[in-house]
Order: sequence, then structure tokens, then C-alpha cells
Amino acid sequence: MKEPILETERLILRPLTVDDAEQVFTWASDERVAKYMIYSRHENIETTIAWLESLKDLSDNNFNWGFVLKENGRLIGSGGIRYYKPENAWSFGYNMSYDCWNKGYTTEVTKRMIEFAYKECGARDFISDHAVENPASGRVMEKCGLKFSHYGEYSKFDGSETFKAKFYKMHLE
Repeated sequence: MKEPILETERLILRPLTVDDAEQVFTWASDERVAKYMIYSRHENIETTIAWLESLKDLSDNNFNWGFVLKENGRLIGSGGIRYYKPENAWSFGYNMSYDCWNKGYTTEVTKRMIEFAYKECGARDFISDHAVENPASGRVMEKCGLKFSHYGEYSKFDGSETFKAKFYKMHLE
């Protein structure tokens, strides 16, 4: 199943394309946004284009969306949800343009991604984690119904940094 277009009160979640590269680069190259992400900050537009092209090759249970403001059509972030076999649960993540932080957008889209996986994919178990130094992300997880599970750590894909992390989970009937 490919990513369907989803809506929330203020946002449209839609598949990303290479045509979005310039807008994605604006936040993916921002150190404030990339600081705790598993990817390194995008240093050039070519990195962003390569990432967007890689989204075409994802498995069936891996969904990624761009987050678009309904009021003006601006692409302000991206995120996704995927089945994570080692935990037998669905994992999600998100990133948002810095000027859109603390406006409730991330919670809004995360709740919608969870609802999609629950209703359309039969998901019942959800997990996510965040760097201890990034408590705002933990508040998003809690607002979406996840509960703290344990401490651990995660690293950036390139191994350049490892973060102490808080892990969360939720089971829905």
C-alpha cells in the first residue's frame, strides 16, 4: 500500500516527491531540527534529493508523509510510521521546520499517523523514542497516549553521535 493522503484539522499529510527537495532542505539542513534526528544534517540539496528518491523503495509497511499547512500549502515537515519487526510494533518519527515548533502540529500529525496504522494496517502496538535532551518530543509521545517504558540509547545512521534516550510504548485494543 502506498501512502494515502491524510488530513487533520490544520494539515494535509501527503507523499513526498523529489519536487519537494528545496522545501525539505530548509529544515533538513537546519542544525536545530537535525540535532537529535537519526540522520545527519543535510549539507547540500543533493543529499535531500537522494533521500527523497530513496522513499520510493520502502517496504509495504513503511509510510512517509510530508506535512502541509492547509492555510497556505506550505510543506513544514515530514514523518512516518513503519512496522518494526524486532519489537513486533509500529514505530514512528517526525521532524518539523523550526518556525513551526510548539504549535501542536507534531502531535496533530502523529495522532493521525497512529490512527492510520491502527485502522488501515491493524496496528495495535506502537513504540517511539527520543533523546533525553529533547523532552519536547517526549511530550508529543505522551500526548499521543504512549507511556514511558525504559531508558536506552540510539545513534545517528553515520555513527557520529549517540544519545541517551527515553523509550515509549502503547498498546491499543
